[in-house]
Amino acid sequence: MINAFEKELNRRLAAIREQCLYRELRRIDSAQGPRIQLGGDPLLNFSSNDYLGLANEPALKEAAIKAIEQFGAGSGAAPLVCGSLTPHHELQEALAEFKGTEAALTFSSGYATAIGALGALLDKTDIVIIDKLVHASIVDAARLCSAKLRVFAHNDVDELEKILKWADHHKVQSPKSKVQSHSGKRRHIMIVTESVFSMDGDLALLREIIDLKEKYGAWLMLDEAHATGLYGERRRGLAEAYELADRIEVQMGTLGKALGAAGGYICGSRPLIDLLVNRARSFIFSTAPMPATAAAATAGIRLVQSAEGQLRRTQLWARVDQIKNGLVGQASRLPAESPSSPKRPARRWHAPGIRSAIIPLIVGPEDKTVQLAAALQSVGIFIPAIRYPSVARGQARLRLTATAAHSPEDVEQFLAALHRLT
Repeated sequence: MINAFEKELNRRLAAIREQCLYRELRRIDSAQGPRIQLGGDPLLNFSSNDYLGLANEPALKEAAIKAIEQFGAGSGAAPLVCGSLTPHHELQEALAEFKGTEAALTFSSGYATAIGALGALLDKTDIVIIDKLVHASIVDAARLCSAKLRVFAHNDVDELEKILKWADHHKVQSPKSKVQSHSGKRRHIMIVTESVFSMDGDLALLREIIDLKEKYGAWLMLDEAHATGLYGERRRGLAEAYELADRIEVQMGTLGKALGAAGGYICGSRPLIDLLVNRARSFIFSTAPMPATAAAATAGIRLVQSAEGQLRRTQLWARVDQIKNGLVGQASRLPAESPSSPKRPARRWHAPGIRSAIIPLIVGPEDKTVQLAAALQSVGIFIPAIRYPSVARGQARLRLTATAAHSPEDVEQFLAALHRLT
């Protein structure tokens, strides 16, 4: 039976390899930063979500060390047993203050946050509507929460309204229905979208979505994972930048990107957080995160709100502008089918018009994308190929990300390598 099991596993792995979708772990022998060590080779890293360069920031490391010295390495138990330590409470208080909400709750990861929140707020009597390009964690959460799932085309508010009209029509159930919602006969409708989309770097049509959710009596959960720390006067995110935060029921985000640590969070009203404490299974049944992680995240929040945080954001946008200016107008060629075959006709890389730290260089075919990533790595540039299921088939890309820690010389080195190889 074991041999048959291994044979089946190898068959599946062979199929993955044939589709040029095989992945393997890469051992990084250095701290996160614009330059990393991979297999003994120094590489210029343009693939990290550490947008403000805080993952290796001394202030965060010092906070983590102090937390370890005082509270130990592990939390010892789930939060509702005896694992809810002072660093966790301090982080949640800092998050609520940062986001301008009544309360906040932290989870072990962004994935656990999405699963826990939607599972606590929705059930089979409800309807959840998601943008087609939301993160996999939200897709899985929407499926697992048992609500009726509907998907609208990316940023297509006309299709969203059609779905909302349908959902609104189905809010009132038949009196004979055996399935009743939390509030009697009315279903709840939840829209879920990212504010900055993780693979394309574009922005949600937030104002239009909020207008529609209010028109049809729906709720909105907004994932600010790739916006927190980068947008708004106080760097709270896109909702603050658009002055819409007070119209959003559930604000979600992560601590492992611009904030430099790890974990996920929900910010909102006190009743929302109290309900999640009592109903979010991924919170209730998980050991609380390491106290060092919570302390580092709190330090990251403090730094983001400071003058230093503003300076780093300015540096980030300068690098983003430099990359886009270097891409625009430069003709590039995709890798040839083989060393002896001619290169494909020239093409131009598309630089999105919006300001985002995520700049997708869409190649298309999975094999060509892997080839380009390997070619760049051979000259010291690290940007892994992003393929299905992270993106749609035939839409493979290099997901280029800039950080405040990159220098102008780093960007010039990358641009020169890209144009030389393509």
